[in-house]
Amino acid sequence: MTLRPDAPALPTAVLWDMDGTLVNTEPLWMAAETELVESWGGTWTHEDGLTLVGNPMKVSGAVLQGRGVGLSVDEIVGFLNTRVAAAVAEQTPWQPGARELLTALADAGVPQALVTSSYRELADPFARVAGVFATVVAGDEVDRPKPDPQPYELAAERLGVDVADCVVVEDSPAGITSGVAAGARVLAVEVFRALPDLPGLSTTGSLADVTVADLARIGGGAVLDLLR
Repeated sequence: MTLRPDAPALPTAVLWDMDGTLVNTEPLWMAAETELVESWGGTWTHEDGLTLVGNPMKVSGAVLQGRGVGLSVDEIVGFLNTRVAAAVAEQTPWQPGARELLTALADAGVPQALVTSSYRELADPFARVAGVFATVVAGDEVDRPKPDPQPYELAAERLGVDVADCVVVEDSPAGITSGVAAGARVLAVEVFRALPDLPGLSTTGSLADVTVADLARIGGGAVLDLLR
């Protein structure tokens, strides 16, 4: 891809969230949560599931314990990961425009990283399907998960770039907060939850509305509102 001579330079790197941003896994997580809570005689609603979007896995496990699930946090996390990994392996539920934008960035030579709260057992198979990520930072390999900036700082470090020169693409309040705290430019995708009101946040309702040129502008300091 060739940008116009007067167009902003391409971002140094794009750092991607996975669940909800690139793949529509949130309904899969919610279904697994519902199955688990109900198996212990409790109830779990769609609204309950929304409260866990973007949370570290162990935080979600502790919440489910509090709703009556009589398993350890590690056992709960293992159950959820196994259920969702099996569903994703059956058919990768890409978000509209996600695969096309990943490919366009790769064709333009922009390094990309996957930065997810999901564990390696789910992140690595998806990364292999996507085929564009130079590195993967999974939720079970950081000491301080999102909303802490560590995951995005680690991704930039592995790529050998300054995180301030990167564009983060996220959909959850915890992930958006993580990217902003790391000092990156952040594009927030409004999918399941309302976006936090943070200064300098670019927004879109769908990756299908985003181009490589848009990401270049965000990386150059522009704040874009692409919400439809």
